[in-house]
Formats: sequence, C-alpha cells, structure tokens
Amino acid sequence: MSTTPIAATPISPAGTANTAPESSGSILGKDDFLKLMIAQLQAQNPLEPANGTEYVSELAQFTQLEQTTNLATGTERASAVQLIGRTVAYTNAAGQSNSGKVESIQSDSSGTTLTVQGVPGIKQSAVTEVL
Repeated sequence: MSTTPIAATPISPAGTANTAPESSGSILGKDDFLKLMIAQLQAQNPLEPANGTEYVSELAQFTQLEQTTNLATGTERASAVQLIGRTVAYTNAAGQSNSGKVESIQSDSSGTTLTVQGVPGIKQSAVTEVL
C-alpha cells in the first residue's frame, strides 16, 4: 500500500493552523478537517501523544456544525422559494427603496438572492416587507 505525504501545516501551541483562509468566502469542509487532523498528528511530540478521544470529539463537533449550517441554508432557500410570485419591498445597494414581484431565486455558496422585476442579486436580507 502506498501513501501520499501531506505537507504539514504549521500548528500553534493551541493546536490550530497558523494559516489564514485563501479568501474570506472560503468554506472549510470535511477534507480540510481531516488534513488538519493529520497535520496535528504529524506535528505532535511523540513523548506526549494526543488523546484519541479529543479527535473524535472534534470530529463530532465539526459534523454538528456542518449539519447546523446545512439546515440554516435549507431554511433560507425554503423561505426564498415562498417569495416567488409575491410582491416585496426592498432596499437596493444604493440605499433606495424599491418594490416588485419576485421572479426567481438563485442560490450559491455566497447565499440566496432574489430576482425582483428583472433585477437580479437582491439579498434576502434586503427585503423589508412582503406586500
């Protein structure tokens, strides 16, 4: 069996990586967690090994956080879908109040946006009233 070495990420004494995310909108996934855990194992002092139950606990917390995020995203999409065909009042990027009928929704890694009367990219948080 062959293994592929993983470049170790510098680890601080607190056990967290010393590197910043590539972009402010980057999302860490399960693979990132496993890479971090492997880097922690490679960097640990052999005379003071880490407790294995700590890693299981961290994985459980990560899984819970991921599921909570998935639930919040699903709830946001569901509430946006309910706005399709409804007339809403919203504040645009310039701070002006507008209104119109929601034609469609778009959802990506940055969140859910609405298309109102042909104007795409209206954030759901910009909706001030459902008329």
